[in-house]
Amino acid sequence: MPRDPRFDILFEPLKIGPVTTKNRFYQVPHCTGSGWHKPRTLAGLREVKAEGGWGVVNTEYCSIHPSSDDSPHPSASLWDKGDIKSHALMTEKVHAHGALAGVELVIGGSQMANLATREVALAPSSLMNTSGNPFQTRAMDKSDIKNVRMWHRNAALRAKEAGFDIVYVYATHGYLISQFLSPTTNKRIDEYGGSLGNRIRFMREIIEDTKEAVGDTMAVAVRFSAETNANKSGGDGNPIPGETEEILGLLGEFPDLWDININDYSLEMGLSRFTKEASLMPYVKGIKELTSKPVVTVGRFTSPDTMLAQIKGGIVDLIGAARPSIADPFLPKKIQEGKFEDIRECIGCNICYVGDGKGVPIRCTQNPTMSEEWRSGWHPEKINKKISDSSVLIIGAGPTGLEAAHALGKRGYKVMLTEASRELGGRVSTEAKLPGLSQWARVRDYRLQQIEKLPNVEVFRESRMTHDQIIEVGAEHIAIATGSEWRRDGFGGTHLNGIDDLKHSPNLFTPDDIMAGNLPDGPTIIYDDDHYYMGSVIAEKIKAIGVPTTIVTPQDMVSSWGAYTTDRWRSQSNLMKLGVKIICAKSLKSFNGKKAEFECIYTNSKSTISAKSIVLVTARKPNDELYHSLLMHEKNYPGTTIKSLKKIGDCDAPAIIAAAIYAGHKYARELEETIDYDNPFKHDRVFFEDG
Repeated sequence: MPRDPRFDILFEPLKIGPVTTKNRFYQVPHCTGSGWHKPRTLAGLREVKAEGGWGVVNTEYCSIHPSSDDSPHPSASLWDKGDIKSHALMTEKVHAHGALAGVELVIGGSQMANLATREVALAPSSLMNTSGNPFQTRAMDKSDIKNVRMWHRNAALRAKEAGFDIVYVYATHGYLISQFLSPTTNKRIDEYGGSLGNRIRFMREIIEDTKEAVGDTMAVAVRFSAETNANKSGGDGNPIPGETEEILGLLGEFPDLWDININDYSLEMGLSRFTKEASLMPYVKGIKELTSKPVVTVGRFTSPDTMLAQIKGGIVDLIGAARPSIADPFLPKKIQEGKFEDIRECIGCNICYVGDGKGVPIRCTQNPTMSEEWRSGWHPEKINKKISDSSVLIIGAGPTGLEAAHALGKRGYKVMLTEASRELGGRVSTEAKLPGLSQWARVRDYRLQQIEKLPNVEVFRESRMTHDQIIEVGAEHIAIATGSEWRRDGFGGTHLNGIDDLKHSPNLFTPDDIMAGNLPDGPTIIYDDDHYYMGSVIAEKIKAIGVPTTIVTPQDMVSSWGAYTTDRWRSQSNLMKLGVKIICAKSLKSFNGKKAEFECIYTNSKSTISAKSIVLVTARKPNDELYHSLLMHEKNYPGTTIKSLKKIGDCDAPAIIAAAIYAGHKYARELEETIDYDNPFKHDRVFFEDG
């Protein structure tokens, strides 16, 4: 299908200093969880984006020197020749597809405690480590400033040798340069502190050094906040620019490109539950009036029309993306080819961000091939062809079943997908009806759209299967993807034996009850031993019907695991605003329909809370009865056509939706393939220099 001419402007080349990007699709720097120690994984991840049509593909933030060590976060580095060799893997692969490669150099300041290198962190003043470590920085003297400038310049030269086309000066997100800009963190009384002209001196010198070193062949970009030095957040959509306009007035023409963001990660890369597409537009609008240089920003852009409006409206010159490029590395090509229905839209769950916090390669709910490009040889748009003419029966059309059916259908297998209910999508469909989670339905909708195009995939609704019926179908391969259900016995991370006193408790609910429309009608306790999003969204839903609501958790905060997705702060503040009472560090002991008894996890002291109902958000029980029934009776069906039986997804091991999608995809990829289960994928290693 030819490209709609309305979108021609998105594919215009654009000059960025001495280099030119082939289009306006710009993958901004984003963390990968691979960093310096998985160079091949990283190169494969970036390559597929260049292949998918992104005009610029950047690294994550990249340390320039051991004094900017962000361990245990696995970020990139450009310290030595070994790093040059590692990065060259990426730049060569990006260039092979006609894209520009960029590197985001970072100087940590008080953000980094240098836990691995044990180097003293440097900052304009003596500051506490802002990542929560019990360390302070050394206030930089003139020799430190001279050294940092030299380190940054040398790192830029190494970037040039590695083949990069764009090099960043990172002046936001609380790192060293932004600490010099802020009067809150810069208490100096010399020429680098005090007045704005003095506080921007270090930033200007770094830009000038970098331009002088590589500016003849490489573009120099600056990542900068649209709310610099604001004393407080203006709230979503209500920016407080602080000194931003003045700084841009003084430095606007120095770099070749301005990459504009904001300091608040929970908004800049906010969950779809709380922030919508193009959420930074109020902050970025007007920046282009302050500089003649190209401007780029992010906004979880998934809609081609929104992208077009950003360019035509004069907001930005380039469409910046991190998460949308992860969900669909081929997003630009699909727009170019008019295949809008084939775009795997980001759902804004931020599972990708978890990898950085956990120190593992990033994952994606929508794109199960992310970080598996080199390791497993998986491609987001290509898949291995079928081995035989065998047919496959998949029981359950939740996220796992849908993904397995889609991927197996693309391989060419005859697939029968059955679902007990009328509605397809399983937990994705039910959870998408909870407050703020509507965009999660994209997981279901994308796969159904793709399945409809496959004549070899049949879908049977309202078809609850017994093991006898399964045998009758005559499929060679059977996959059980019947999901899981929330437990009612209190079993969870805190109570590995459950809670005996709950067996006969009245007015006891689970998230399944709430999602089915069975709601409490009196004061209600949400007991959250899951620690992700479910407890807070259930509390929000119940509070919305006017029921007094209290959320209790054994953790020290609500949605503690949500710290890895930027969920925690937003969830807790949202519940506070709604009037939900929050009680932490309490473990449930009993509930009798009138009151619940709790025990402090630290002191074992007892307390009670009056309530008519309780909702248990604890663990889930796999719905694996059908699988075990087939397994048990397998010997009673001699001569059947069955070659394999496997349970997949939540039916096998309840987890997050991203894991369910991965399980379905993995099953489809590996069916009838020869797999070395002792060594199922390649093991990435860093490069070492001789001597």
